[in-house]
Amino acid sequence: METYYRPTGDLHRTEIVILKSRFITTICRAIDQDEARDFIRQVRDEMSDASHHVYAFRAGYGNTVTEGMSDDGEPSGTSGPPTLAVLRGSDLGDIVLVTTRYFGGTKLGTGGLVRAYSDSAKTALESLPTELKAPKTQLGFDVPYHLYEQVKNLVVEHGGIINEEDFAVEVTIMVTFYRDAVENFTAELTELSSGQIEPILLAELDN
Repeated sequence: METYYRPTGDLHRTEIVILKSRFITTICRAIDQDEARDFIRQVRDEMSDASHHVYAFRAGYGNTVTEGMSDDGEPSGTSGPPTLAVLRGSDLGDIVLVTTRYFGGTKLGTGGLVRAYSDSAKTALESLPTELKAPKTQLGFDVPYHLYEQVKNLVVEHGGIINEEDFAVEVTIMVTFYRDAVENFTAELTELSSGQIEPILLAELDN
């Protein structure tokens, strides 16, 4: 499975104004073409009074990527293609981007439109939260209270995310790691606990 960066999944929105035209760019994650087109429809419905909804998407990544774009009524080639070019340059996967334009009364010309839509996409991507898409592993283990803080610190050091904690006779912890971090984490956990703590494999995750 390929490893790549993609949006975290939360809706992300930015806005720039050029000669009184508002360019509102909205980004979300889309793992396939259907998700991308559903999101585009949602943005259209939300701002149905806008002049244009220019979009581009890259669902998947690398050899399996599916791309799409639209000028949505702007002069041909002035908005969709430059937006897709910005997405390609970002090297992100699973991404859909819609730039909604509210016309401000001044025509920008073809060169001005290319710059405006490119700048809108770049501005949004600059602040976009992303995450690494890579195989993950969920582990579970019981931790004696006197080792709890040290184990939590060890989880953080290895990039783990604590999904659940249950405080009983011991602390039962469920953690998700990137798969390539599991071996080193397990070795250091064994050393820290003198072999007392034995992680149990709960799940292998590809998303």
